[in-house]
Amino acid sequence: MEERRISVTKELITFIEDSPTAFHAVESVAQRLDTEGFVRLNETDAWVLHPGRGYYVTRNQSSIIAFRIPKNEACNFLISATHTDSPMFKLKNNCETLSCNEYVRLNTEVYGGTILSSWLDRPLSLAGRLIVNENGVFSAKTVKIDRDLLLIPNVAIHLNRTVNSGYTFNPAVDMLPLFAQKGKTELTLKKLLASELHCNETQIVGMDLYVVCRSKGSIWGASEEFFSAPRIDNLMCAYGTLQGFLSAPWSQSAVTVYYAADNEETGSATKQGAGSVFLSDVIDRICEALHTDKRQMLASSMMVSADNGHAKHPNHPELSDAQNAPMLNGGVVIKSNAAQKYATDGISAALFAEICRRAEVPVQYFANRSDMAGGSTLGSISNTLVPLVTVDIGMAQLAMHSAYESAGVSDTEYLLCAMKEFYSSTLTSTQDGIYRLNV
Repeated sequence: MEERRISVTKELITFIEDSPTAFHAVESVAQRLDTEGFVRLNETDAWVLHPGRGYYVTRNQSSIIAFRIPKNEACNFLISATHTDSPMFKLKNNCETLSCNEYVRLNTEVYGGTILSSWLDRPLSLAGRLIVNENGVFSAKTVKIDRDLLLIPNVAIHLNRTVNSGYTFNPAVDMLPLFAQKGKTELTLKKLLASELHCNETQIVGMDLYVVCRSKGSIWGASEEFFSAPRIDNLMCAYGTLQGFLSAPWSQSAVTVYYAADNEETGSATKQGAGSVFLSDVIDRICEALHTDKRQMLASSMMVSADNGHAKHPNHPELSDAQNAPMLNGGVVIKSNAAQKYATDGISAALFAEICRRAEVPVQYFANRSDMAGGSTLGSISNTLVPLVTVDIGMAQLAMHSAYESAGVSDTEYLLCAMKEFYSSTLTSTQDGIYRLNV
């Protein structure tokens, strides 16, 4: 069992390393779906869907929805929702800037709520997508510079005596990565990017590029019970829900759906975020193709919104609620919030806890301290457009939004098993407040 958990975590680390940005995460998922025989759809085309087939569609190259059509009459949806983006730094269009008439830095702005200090003195690089004009055809192509290219240097303590006393980092001053030294190279950023895509500099007409952390994932601890990597939030859930989706047997009556959205870290209010109509559009088109009523389908449906949660911190347990603080390697975390920052309610929590019991996966519960504001996630946001029973879950982790985060090795396997059981379940509702869960 321990070998299996370590093996699954190593696979997750590989997925993370292959997915430095949301664009690459969607590419990684799409490649897996292609291997599994899923048919790629385009939003610009008419959809003809067949029972017993799997399909997927992307939007903005950074969000993806995959689904399986049951062989029998479709009665409902079983959906997992997660996100592909992580906090990092985005390059501005005119980004090369000279400092001290000697150093070339890159001008960036912060994407999401990252812990700024965690990015200092780490190997960094660039990844994202470039827009290439090829004889009037504009193509968006992913790019990943697979070497240590950048670094954000700390100021020596001799020159910044207050750094250990609550120093405030300024994103416009302290967080600009060093790219080159004047006179040491003729390589500009655009030349470097053109060489990566084997095109001319003049063909690059747009970009969405990010500074990404290249620190390698690591399994550690006295019994190899922990692991660390960049972007655990939320690629751990993106990977675990995908594995559960693909490993579950084909449902006889449910349209099973895997949804990974972009821009959760900035509020989800984009055309490809959970606050968009992307999921709603896809569900509409599925129902139209199957000649079924969307409202009736959703009334017996369920969504698992999967986004990691905070583990009780070993050095600061006082920051957690005394009775609702999960531990690493403690199993799936069901998250709740009275202000509905999480979509969990009594019904969805009970249903998912039963699913976990059947999967022999332990369950933990999370709520913020009542005097501390918490974050939000996809569940409640997507529910405003696609209303259905929804539970917000995650896996416990430390240092959320750090450039390098930590979690428990056992929890990757727990998530996969819980999601496989979820997708293997049959959910029916005879009236509001009454649900039956079968396998």
